[in-house]
Amino acid sequence: MQAATAIRDALRPLGLNIRAGIHVGECEINDDKIVGVAVSVGARIAAVAGPGEVLVSRTVKDLVAGSDLELEDRGEYHLKGLAEPWQIFSAR
Repeated sequence: MQAATAIRDALRPLGLNIRAGIHVGECEINDDKIVGVAVSVGARIAAVAGPGEVLVSRTVKDLVAGSDLELEDRGEYHLKGLAEPWQIFSAR
């Protein structure tokens, strides 16, 4: 998350806005490609992000509890291909 926010902040003065979605989970390598549910969830979260936003899943929020990282609740989203809604947070 810190890498994504640092990249976002470094590119803003150049007029470039990235969108990032971050989730934590198991990944697999298949034909030299990184795949798995965690990859799909991260991509779906990134699709929800607006220009300049770094969004993370509830899983990431829970894992960084107690740190000085600031996250703002963005509510629940129905992510494509996933049955249950996911709670999403915005990294500052």
